[in-house]
Amino acid sequence: MTEREYNECVNTYADNVYRFILKNLRHEEDARDVVQTAFEKMWRNRDEVDAQKSKSYLFTVAYHQMIDHIRKVKRIQLREEFSAEARVENRPANNLKKILDEALNRLSETQRSLVLLKDYEGYSYEEIGQIMNLNPSQVKVYLHRARVQLKEYLVKMENVI
Repeated sequence: MTEREYNECVNTYADNVYRFILKNLRHEEDARDVVQTAFEKMWRNRDEVDAQKSKSYLFTVAYHQMIDHIRKVKRIQLREEFSAEARVENRPANNLKKILDEALNRLSETQRSLVLLKDYEGYSYEEIGQIMNLNPSQVKVYLHRARVQLKEYLVKMENVI
């Protein structure tokens, strides 16, 4: 991968990777750190990265960085106190977005990642399997279960009203 191809990759995929990581971590600063580390790793390994597969490589590295970050945070068990002014809140544009975000937040890490990669980013089952170290049939089964869980939550009247 050349420097020009790397810069094109940054311009093309930075927002998508950030959105994917932010939806999973739900913390802006941590998401930025994870994405920056992923791009840094891609830069250091640019000689081995095929420009045609840069998107898949980038999402794979970012996903693994995110998992490492989650494990690290769980190990450390830090409790941060934020003032109301410093807390960042995502203000939903409408009630539907809020309900969908709540439904996604009820899923496990793996299920949420699968839904985001397939339905938000448009990856194939094989590509998702490569990113998450699962075989395509596992991806299909886990994704189906996640969608059933989403459907059960979304069709309940008390969640919509």
